[in-house]
Amino acid sequence: MAETGRLHVVAVPIGNLEDITLRALRVLREVDLVACEDTRRTAQLFDLIGVPNRPLVAVHDHNERARAERIVAVLSEGKDVALVSDAGTPTINDPGYALVRAVVDAGFEVVSVPGPCAVITALAGAGLPTDRFRFLGFPPAKVEARRQAFEEVAGARETLVYYVAPHDLVDTLEVASTVFGGERPAVVARELTKKFEEFRRGTLASLVAEPGVVRGEVVLLVGGAPEEAPPTADDLDAAARAVIADGFTGARAAKELARRTGISREEAYRVVLAARGER
Repeated sequence: MAETGRLHVVAVPIGNLEDITLRALRVLREVDLVACEDTRRTAQLFDLIGVPNRPLVAVHDHNERARAERIVAVLSEGKDVALVSDAGTPTINDPGYALVRAVVDAGFEVVSVPGPCAVITALAGAGLPTDRFRFLGFPPAKVEARRQAFEEVAGARETLVYYVAPHDLVDTLEVASTVFGGERPAVVARELTKKFEEFRRGTLASLVAEPGVVRGEVVLLVGGAPEEAPPTADDLDAAARAVIADGFTGARAAKELARRTGISREEAYRVVLAARGER
């Protein structure tokens, strides 16, 4: 590997230019070529953060697979390449995956240079559980498809994270409130790291009523589904009678009751006996 080039996946600021890391600056100054979404925007960014003019090549959704061949050829010459997005971390809801995959498949080294990422920035300041979360990108544009997408994860226990276009925020909150329930905790994180950064916290219902200023980059976080309360004695008795009515007997009845209610096999056996009037 010492004689071949490496692809550096470099995170750049999502707003505040001070978030560029020392390592990212060094890498961007040293590489032979920079692959980016928009060469004009990257050139402007480099001017602002003090990176001298570098050879740039546009790599975006429409040409990524074709440009991957060129990048692999450059790496085979022993040259280093950096991959950057317009903002944040490449490949995270941005182009880059196909290029990284092609480089890996070609046997070259990929180096991740960490830094700003809107998903992690929003999670860190939202005040919702972060031990488990699921990033789901942008919800579907059409309302019915959006509703179905929300229904698929309505029972998820982890915090859900979405990117939302500002003009879609109000409609997205309304659909989310209907599907997840208006009482579900949620956070609208807007303009992260920028001058007008805002974390608007509350329930989905309260955010529908007061979504705040609807402009700028938005991250929507929705708290996970609450834990279900354990079944009561009456619930278990009714479930046991339903199992018996369905024709289950003996150990099979206890096994089926345990499956339906989540209680242990031993407890299910006692509940089935009680439902039959047996000791």
